[in-house]
Amino acid sequence: MSSTAVLKINQLSVQVVGGPPGQRVVKDLSFEVNAGETVCVVGESGSGKSVTSLSVMGLLPKDGLKACGGSILVENEEILSASPKRLRELRATRMAMVFQEPMTALNPVEKVGSQIEEVLRVHTQLGKKERRSKVLAMLESVQLPDIGRIYESYPHQLSGGQRQRIVIAMALILEPKLLIADEPTTALDVTTQKQILTLIRELQHVHNTAVLFITHDFGVVAEIADRIVVMNSGEVVEVGTRSDILAKPLEAYTRMLVSSVPSLIPRKRVAMTSEIVLDVQGLNKTYVEKAMFGRGREVAAAKDVNLTVRRGEIVGVVGESGSGKSTVARCVVRLIDPTAGAVLVKGTDIAQFSGSHLRPLRRHIQIVFQDPYRSLNPRLRVGESIIEGLLNFGVKRQEAMEKAVELLRVVGMPVSAMRRYPHQFSGGQRQRICIARALALEPDILVADEAVSALDVSVQAQVLELLEEVRARTGIAVLFITHDLRVAAQICDTIVVMQNGCIVEAGSAESVLTTPQRDYTRSLIEAAPGRDWDFQNFRPA
Repeated sequence: MSSTAVLKINQLSVQVVGGPPGQRVVKDLSFEVNAGETVCVVGESGSGKSVTSLSVMGLLPKDGLKACGGSILVENEEILSASPKRLRELRATRMAMVFQEPMTALNPVEKVGSQIEEVLRVHTQLGKKERRSKVLAMLESVQLPDIGRIYESYPHQLSGGQRQRIVIAMALILEPKLLIADEPTTALDVTTQKQILTLIRELQHVHNTAVLFITHDFGVVAEIADRIVVMNSGEVVEVGTRSDILAKPLEAYTRMLVSSVPSLIPRKRVAMTSEIVLDVQGLNKTYVEKAMFGRGREVAAAKDVNLTVRRGEIVGVVGESGSGKSTVARCVVRLIDPTAGAVLVKGTDIAQFSGSHLRPLRRHIQIVFQDPYRSLNPRLRVGESIIEGLLNFGVKRQEAMEKAVELLRVVGMPVSAMRRYPHQFSGGQRQRICIARALALEPDILVADEAVSALDVSVQAQVLELLEEVRARTGIAVLFITHDLRVAAQICDTIVVMQNGCIVEAGSAESVLTTPQRDYTRSLIEAAPGRDWDFQNFRPA
């Protein structure tokens, strides 16, 4: 690692356009990133992490935020005073950014090879043949298979991990000196996440790139950080090496963040003997790809899936992207129709019903999705969203409103939230509202599909604690879909491991995570980032 600072941020302040001068979202921020170094910026939602990264790239929304003080130097060139033309030149040639969701960074109607090639077409004098050759070489360097096919593919034809590699290839094609990665692995499963982190580290060593990595995942931080910057409410709380911050944090806020990271060691739990409320038998889901002539290729997303969930039990379903986890969840709540098999809810096979016959059964099973903002109608006040299901099932409005107030208290939200809109809440608060809405109909089963994967560690800990409290209070059965083994270890009684649409291993959380029987399960555990760190006791395990 070089001691040459590629990025120097000095006393940076950012405020809301038109807001009070003293009200700043980033306040007097200062730190450096050296060549070949990875600096991780961590903190809760709203801490200013992403605002910092957008400031460096010159991408702050003009009508929303503006830098009101300080300096940002990339290779000693001031970013804050650079013209729009110069900023476009600097992006890709000197600095590049990888965003959290690759689909928002890629044009859905243009082949990915052409999108990467566009960077060369704009910023170099290379001919068409040379550009294609360089792009193919870059695709190979980011370890994509069958690079000729990938080059000619559209984004939707690739997996999430492959799309993220495309975005990384696009960012690194001109060998920038600074790479900013804003939550690039949050939505990825552990094995794909490990591959992406290894890839960034390898490319960093080859090109001596400075990496500014924005994340709320302390497992990732433990794997890749050379130094860590802890932010809270727009200010730097603490800066130090990985060992200093993770093993010997000085500030109370840092200690709170680190201690919120769930352990990979599962809690000891008593085996459930209560009644079975969900019994999935021989579930199959097969998709048929459309073909111009004849029958298209069949893809089995779920194959002979069998699982049970007892009253008061939390069953976790884990596996890589494409393993069939979410397909099973959607079949269970009948958002999609299973091809074959039975889904018994308290003895009634809801897979046999459809349309108006299915409607009265839906109150017995509810779902909480990954993205709470997309789950709530932005035009409805929170109170109206919570009571919507109750009104649909004939509950009187006054009674429904009283129920909504009670549910908000259950999930730790103030009654005043009833009159507010979803955008007026943080991500963790919105997820609490979604849980309240799901509980309104007093369902027997709650399906949580990656319900905490997008939340920072402290909010994640709060939501997991809430689910435990709700389970203890109501006896609700929970089917918990997740790619985060740390979360599964802490909240699940039973874990089901899926691969390629099939269940490969199932058992108590303790047995599956401490004495796995299958190589695939062992590979998932070994891929978990930061698995050698004991975050609860502030020292390497």
